[in-house]
Amino acid sequence: MTHLRPHTPLVLALLAPLVLAACNKAATPAPEAAGERVATVNGKALPKSVFDLYVANMSRQSGREVTEEQKGQLLDQYVSMQLAAEEAEKAGIEKDQKVRDQLALARLQVLVDAGLQKYLEAHPVQESELRPEYDAQVAALPREYHARHILVDDQAAAVAITKELKGGADFAKIAAKRSKDSSSKSGGDLGWFTLDTMVKPFADAVKTMEPGQLTEQPVQSQYGWHVIKLEESRATSAPPFDEVKDRIKTFVQRKKLQAHLEELRKAAKIEKAAAAAPAAEEKKTEKQTSG
Repeated sequence: MTHLRPHTPLVLALLAPLVLAACNKAATPAPEAAGERVATVNGKALPKSVFDLYVANMSRQSGREVTEEQKGQLLDQYVSMQLAAEEAEKAGIEKDQKVRDQLALARLQVLVDAGLQKYLEAHPVQESELRPEYDAQVAALPREYHARHILVDDQAAAVAITKELKGGADFAKIAAKRSKDSSSKSGGDLGWFTLDTMVKPFADAVKTMEPGQLTEQPVQSQYGWHVIKLEESRATSAPPFDEVKDRIKTFVQRKKLQAHLEELRKAAKIEKAAAAAPAAEEKKTEKQTSG
């Protein structure tokens, strides 16, 4: 059993690439001359500009440039899509409510993506905005701790172990011999961790300790009784600003979009139907580690 659980440090959450539809779209092809087409299907012209967008999207999805030979294959696929769409229209599929909903949603998403992209172009991120955002996020990073512990089932045993340790007994040896935690194999060493990765009673005890200090009284959690020794603590390190500058820019773009959407909400008159917006209150659960 271990009291450390997999987690994503805040620095990774901050600096990881952000998936923003408005910031990560393939470049939209330039408008083509009126009447320019790539094919005619049953008398209907297929505009080159639409086909170019289809090719650009396929290139973005594959992560590779589309060759001329592949363009020919994509044109065949595009023609087949047009034929299938014609057949669907003849069958009256557009009248199906689910299909109409999907078309409406697709239209909404296209308008949203284009609108947000236009907003970002009109409100570009300034160089002066990047460093303050980086500094603020780095300052908010949690402190890291390195500790050892001995975990036993009952309080009396934990109290006895505490007395032995205060009398000069070797922590690692006692942990290896008496701790029921998997960390006993490494002398109770838990390595480096942040407080949010530990059960609350354990975290509350550690954050009040000084390096080299032993808990005065055993700490109880759902796993048993802990005797804890704090080895050291440190500030979480962050990558250099220049190394993550582009990602910080994307993060600031995201904040701009969030602020813009919030302003739109404030200016709008919104009435939610009771059935569509149930007042479901999420239960606040205490962060726990896996046992």
